[in-house]
Amino acid sequence: MLRLLVLPLLLCAGQAFSFEIPENKIDQGKVLAQNKPVTLLGTGVSIGQEAPNFKVVDSSFTPVTLDKFKNQPVLLSIVPSLDTGVCSIQTKHFNEKVAEQFPNVAMLTISADLPFAQKRFCKTENIDKIQTLSDSVWHNFGENYGLIIKDMGLLSRAVFILDETHKVVYKELVPKLSSEPNYEAAVTALKALN
Repeated sequence: MLRLLVLPLLLCAGQAFSFEIPENKIDQGKVLAQNKPVTLLGTGVSIGQEAPNFKVVDSSFTPVTLDKFKNQPVLLSIVPSLDTGVCSIQTKHFNEKVAEQFPNVAMLTISADLPFAQKRFCKTENIDKIQTLSDSVWHNFGENYGLIIKDMGLLSRAVFILDETHKVVYKELVPKLSSEPNYEAAVTALKALN
């Protein structure tokens, strides 16, 4: 009798764990790693649409959502891992060369790194003008923006700029994971907000 009660529970649990995030059809085939296309998982976003909300954590594991930056333009700099050369360069560039030019813009770097690693990186590299946020807990940002790299658990390199109403006004999905984003294009889009 007990076996008859347990079996349906196990079947339900198995179905819950078999849930998969769908492939990002909007950006299909647009990103390469070592000259091979990677599959991105999640919804994906397009220029002109309202930016999806997200739930990530800061260095203290405090939840942070896009709603925190209401009525404020936002730059989202997404990197696979701060512990790699290009991601470090990207984050330092936005911190040192872009953030001061646009004090009214919330500058956020999001990666799947653990908050401990992000905190260590920021201290070591003197990152103090942009906020680093982690998608490691819920993977909600990566899913909502279609940036989860299948079978890697990392986020694809990208830059999004949202206006004060949080409409997506700029999107760069960097075509090669090992390349830096187009900083000049991002700065031009930020200037257009004023």
